[in-house]
Amino acid sequence: MIEAFIAEEINPGLETHGGYLLLERYDENTGVASVKMGGGCHGCASSTITLKLMITHALQAEFPAITEVLDTTNHAEGTNPFY
Repeated sequence: MIEAFIAEEINPGLETHGGYLLLERYDENTGVASVKMGGGCHGCASSTITLKLMITHALQAEFPAITEVLDTTNHAEGTNPFY
């Protein structure tokens, strides 16, 4: 359900900047959702703000059991990170 929500509700907004979000793992015991940002979001200096203000808010509003959204992206890797 979380993956479908990301695909239908979050990724269309991120796609306007060439980015996307992937759910890597959700731990039902702790409520931690581990996500990876890609495309234009990978290495973007605004990715932290996007994660906190848009992504975390949307996921927790839809899935109250989510206690934390953890970005596992290595934003410094790659050929052209903005970070």
